[in-house]
Amino acid sequence: MNKEIFLYNSLSRKKEKFQPINEGSIGMYVCGPTVYSDVHLGNCRTFVNFDIIYRYLNFLEFKVRYVRNITDVGHLEGDTDIGAEDKISKKARLEQLEPMEVVQHYTNGFHDMMRIFNTLPPNIEPRATGHIIEQIEMVQKIMDNGYGYVKNGSVYFDTLKFAKENNSYGKLSGRVIEDLLSETRDDLKNQGEKNHPSDFAIWIKADPTHLMRWNSPWSVGFPGWHLECSAMSTKYLGETFDIHGGGNDLKFPHHENEIAQNEGACKCSPANYWLHANMLLMNGKKMSKSVDPETGVSNSITPQELFSGDSPHITKGYSPMVIRFFMLQSHYRSTLDLTNDALLAAEKGYRRLMEANKILQDLKHPGNGSNADLDKEINSLINDAFVDMNDDFNSPKALARLFETVPKINGLRAGHLSFNDITGDTLARMKEVFNNFIFEIFGLKDETHATAGSNGNGALGGLMDLIIDIRQTARANKDWATSDKIRDTLKEVSIVLKDGKEGTTWTKE
Repeated sequence: MNKEIFLYNSLSRKKEKFQPINEGSIGMYVCGPTVYSDVHLGNCRTFVNFDIIYRYLNFLEFKVRYVRNITDVGHLEGDTDIGAEDKISKKARLEQLEPMEVVQHYTNGFHDMMRIFNTLPPNIEPRATGHIIEQIEMVQKIMDNGYGYVKNGSVYFDTLKFAKENNSYGKLSGRVIEDLLSETRDDLKNQGEKNHPSDFAIWIKADPTHLMRWNSPWSVGFPGWHLECSAMSTKYLGETFDIHGGGNDLKFPHHENEIAQNEGACKCSPANYWLHANMLLMNGKKMSKSVDPETGVSNSITPQELFSGDSPHITKGYSPMVIRFFMLQSHYRSTLDLTNDALLAAEKGYRRLMEANKILQDLKHPGNGSNADLDKEINSLINDAFVDMNDDFNSPKALARLFETVPKINGLRAGHLSFNDITGDTLARMKEVFNNFIFEIFGLKDETHATAGSNGNGALGGLMDLIIDIRQTARANKDWATSDKIRDTLKEVSIVLKDGKEGTTWTKE
């Protein structure tokens, strides 16, 4: 199995051959949700993208330690020195709840949504509040190295000093250091207690009304948002690990500040490869909860609204696997535009892929095939699908390779193509690869077929087996009226029968 992978590294802004620190093992950290509200659909896209990456690395038999955090403290509404409030504390105050009630409620909701989208859980899912000691220790290391200063009980990271001494602040995001260095004290009037606007809090003194607070050498307070990922990735993956991922919106300031913190604490970069998933658009625009004055609706949609169809932006509800399939059709580094037409097309594509796989798995090879042109073409498409995944996890191209084989599958079933042109080994390989890609790598589930004992829908599957058997008896007796009535009645309830050389199959549309 070819494990030669090439990744686009946001840090170098180019595609690089992936070299894990320890052969055969990979440490991967992905920034998780801040649990003060329901998970956003754009976040779901990011987590589905990294689930596919995680699944593929596992498929290649790497030993992956996948760490994805839960932010349950420290994520502010703005700068700490202008009175900003922690998002979870704010939610708890507004709803008159304990902060951990807020955290638990939305963490449960996040996990439920990840299960609905069939994402695998990470190996470790640490919470910021469970790692206060580690964060305090990292703040102290940063201060010991001269990159932190205390103001009124809060500790700030000195970005200008770090930039001057290391020439590295801004290397991930492309922030222009010269702009920072050209600031003068006259420019800093009314900027609060920080030495410079670009400085950021790594420990925040809590005001008397703040609900989440811990003792520290500097004040009773809580850690800054950026600090948690630095501390927890170091704890579970080491000072330098393989892959750090997250949404493109985290590149600055969150990931830039993570790098500064790690280098400020241990003088080492946290990750060798930085992967960033691009945003989800809707109808060609950035999603926003703000109401358009002309239409009276916002350019946003929740996962629940997508499932139910209760939104002015779509004409019907879509299943979670159709939405996951839709996300597969765009590379993780590309924007993805969600429209009703695109979802309708994805639904058709998803059903076509599942139907093709069912037909494929039912095909029986007579054993007389030879290694002819068709055989070579199919093997080439299969090989190319893996080449595409090795090229920065290009799921849309790999998916396209599978679809290129669908006409071959249908041709073999209908008799338009001869089994004499394909070997039994190639058919067996095609069956295995389709199953591997669809279910193991792409993480899809078959929601189109309900056969006995599958997908928790055995009753419908058993009933359909009986109906198909009755119809087959009618056809054998040349009772075409009964046969057609069964077919047409099922079609009225969106169940389509397909007759072929291998028998009759059914699909629920």
